Amino acid sequence: MKWTAVLGIAALLALMAAYEWPKTKGKKEKTAFAAIAVLGGLLASWLVFYPETPGPTQCLDALYKPLVKMIENLTQERSG
Repeated sequence: MKWTAVLGIAALLALMAAYEWPKTKGKKEKTAFAAIAVLGGLLASWLVFYPETPGPTQCLDALYKPLVKMIENLTQERSG
């Protein structure tokens, strides 16, 4: 069942490429389109197999949580 989802993702990427590729002019634009499409396809496939993977919001929350705690402690100390 999961592999059919991956095949569906690949089919959508192929349709996107077939529609956009002829309209895209320039090597840099085509390289950027291909890179973003491949990365998007890989991420979508990863999420099919590992749906519990945290999203960007959870990653930013984990990154900034210590900073928020430090700022809260500083403001509590200064306020009294």
